[in-house]
Amino acid sequence: MIEIDGAYGEGGGQIVRSALGLSLVTGRSFTIRNIRAKRKKPGLLRQHLTAVRAAAQISSAQVRGAALGSETLYFEPGAVQAGSYLFQVGTAGSCTLVLQAILPGLLAGSHPCRVTIEGGTHNPMAPPFEFLQQSYLPLLNRMGVEIRATLVRPGFFPVGGGRIEVEIIPARSLTPLELVTRGEVSLSARSYCAQLPEHIGRRELRVVCGTLHIDRANTRHIQDERYGPGNVLSVFVHSDQLTETFTGFGEKHLSAEKVAQRTVSQVKRYLKSGAPVGPNLADQLLLPMALAGTGHVRTLQPTNHTLTNIAVIETFLATRFVVSQVSHACWDIAL
Repeated sequence: MIEIDGAYGEGGGQIVRSALGLSLVTGRSFTIRNIRAKRKKPGLLRQHLTAVRAAAQISSAQVRGAALGSETLYFEPGAVQAGSYLFQVGTAGSCTLVLQAILPGLLAGSHPCRVTIEGGTHNPMAPPFEFLQQSYLPLLNRMGVEIRATLVRPGFFPVGGGRIEVEIIPARSLTPLELVTRGEVSLSARSYCAQLPEHIGRRELRVVCGTLHIDRANTRHIQDERYGPGNVLSVFVHSDQLTETFTGFGEKHLSAEKVAQRTVSQVKRYLKSGAPVGPNLADQLLLPMALAGTGHVRTLQPTNHTLTNIAVIETFLATRFVVSQVSHACWDIAL
């Protein structure tokens, strides 16, 4: 039995998700107390509860404390079963974060499976679908698995209603990642307006192109009247090793220009660092690296979120990460 303090480090939902994924892989039971203790609303929210129930369903787990607001969770997994699954968050809670909790267990299986998740696909507090499709899953595929994700319909905060479908073919073992150089880069951008005026997306792209010097031919505006309302701005930095995704979300009383400027600031910081892996992607790659047994990524200064994730992984696995600063703006994370 592994005992975890949910107030450790950044004290958020990542501790729950990582613990679930690692429990599915290792078969080890755990108890978390003080769940999300450092958040304004502690305990399990709908998104976290959906992740718990999803992990329990695919492994026939014994669970206690799986309720909204619960600050203690006991989870005892069984064997992970492949199949076709549907999980519904019921709010704009992130589909990608629910997937994050169960994906390690499905990757460690021996048979293909299909997962459909309904909820939020574009949530300011979670990786959007574009990050999943363009940045994260291509690197997992390079590690030897086969994963394909499809956005059936978008779901924006605060309404939700989105749907993603993910097909997973696991591998017997994962090929380690070595991401320490970036090389030459090219940039592209996309604006997406759902049930909002088209000029919002056009203005965002105007700022992005003028500031980051992106050729108009490498931009795209999507106008969608079926779903929404919602606005998402994505900037993609393509290099030899990977594609990084940076996202801005439209908000009430926030101009299109401000949304674009915030996104541009993220991109500039990443480009200036020289690191190939952004901080959010580095955080997501920790668990696959640990399952591969070795790996090495160069990134920007690790966040408290990343350091907390490392601590949870090391609680379950006999592995130790080495985090070291290699320049003013770059850090190495290695196994």
